[in-house]
Amino acid sequence: MERLSGMDASFVYLETPTLHMHVSMLGIYDTTTVPGGYRFDLLKDTISERLHLVPPFTQRLVEVPFKLHHPVWVNDPHFDIDYHVRRIAVPAPGGRRELGDLVGQLTSVPLDRTRPLWEAWVIEGLKHDRVAFLIKIHHACIDGASGAELMTELYDVEPEGREIAPPDPDDQEQIPTDAELVGYALVSKARNAWRLPGLLGKTVESATNVYRRRRDPAAKVGATPLTAPRTSFNGAITAHRKAAFARIPLDETKEVKDIFGVKVNDVVLAVTAGALRAYLERREELPPEPLLAVVPISVRAEDERGQQNNRVSAMFTSLATDIDDPVERLRAIAESTEGAKEEHNAAGARMLTDWTEYAPRRVFGVAVRAYSSMHLANRHRPIHNLVISNVPGPPFPLYFAGAELVAAYPMGPIMEGAGLNATVLSYRHHVDFGFLADRELVPDVWDLAEGVAPAFEQLREAAKNLG
Repeated sequence: MERLSGMDASFVYLETPTLHMHVSMLGIYDTTTVPGGYRFDLLKDTISERLHLVPPFTQRLVEVPFKLHHPVWVNDPHFDIDYHVRRIAVPAPGGRRELGDLVGQLTSVPLDRTRPLWEAWVIEGLKHDRVAFLIKIHHACIDGASGAELMTELYDVEPEGREIAPPDPDDQEQIPTDAELVGYALVSKARNAWRLPGLLGKTVESATNVYRRRRDPAAKVGATPLTAPRTSFNGAITAHRKAAFARIPLDETKEVKDIFGVKVNDVVLAVTAGALRAYLERREELPPEPLLAVVPISVRAEDERGQQNNRVSAMFTSLATDIDDPVERLRAIAESTEGAKEEHNAAGARMLTDWTEYAPRRVFGVAVRAYSSMHLANRHRPIHNLVISNVPGPPFPLYFAGAELVAAYPMGPIMEGAGLNATVLSYRHHVDFGFLADRELVPDVWDLAEGVAPAFEQLREAAKNLG
């Protein structure tokens, strides 16, 4: 039995009928590398033999009586692999758009809270005899960094695979009784109460640091929440999703980074900003103010690596979409992200995660559902325009059940008031973009995705001319 951290639990409490808090990964596989040929059962058996390596795959949520504290994870005694691993075919002709439509439909369905919070879809019928594998897992289980680490448990570095040690037969767990759950909750509550005075002191100090930085005209600062301009994808969201994908070359992305003296993340943000600016210009709705993005930041300590949970904070940064020149836009984004990171450090990297331990569950849940059901996101200025997450992936090839992973498109959840999410993963020689959008707010999400390559080309050409 393990209690969810406050951050993990907040992703459970945030969920509503329209806001689904699962993250997804779409992998595209070359089945010609499979020893003996591709079979659906081979993929399912590969997952089954590795379940014990990924604890969230066999654990489900158990609520504490009277909701005294955050839920706990316990091993599901009725786990059924056939429920979690499913098979489906993409409509003909099996191209990217048909795949994107199917992924949008599958990601529109929330996960079943009575079972372990994940499901996988093996998608057949793709062009070039390829197979896709879509995995959905609740954000309460993983963040971007732990999701990337999870890949090392499920995947192999050779088509032939590796020897997997069997699970420990003594590693069994009984569902705790109500009395045990209540006792465990009361002890945890007492520990949290003991820590609260220290956290209050740190918070006052952090707020003072941020205030001083904001008053210093020489300090670099990030963007400010609730200053984002309204766009067509900012509003109350529905339960329906659409997905689209794009990719750019990683080596050339690093060359652009080196020539302009910025970070890879700055280039990713600038490419996304360029695609967004072109998209909004075509729709004749480019706002005069710059778009504002929330960028998740991993605060996972070295000794927390390998844990499947959330150690994440966030920063607000300008996308400088009001600037026409792509190089000037890149430099403005780099300055904004640098300021946002400095502000984040001034506030304390773990401040957000520490305070989530004290979130009053009942009030939190009622407030979230009221905000969603009353469509309040339509009645105030957007907190931010979208979430953009960038996760570094492995530079070497990965194999699943012998099939080579040729592309990996991550997709994060969209939030109330911001019906667009861009999640990015570097893998081998490419940077893969996964766009997940509200189907009603962004029905033409492929128009946005197809702007990624031209936006990168603008920066590549500018870097080439400068170099």
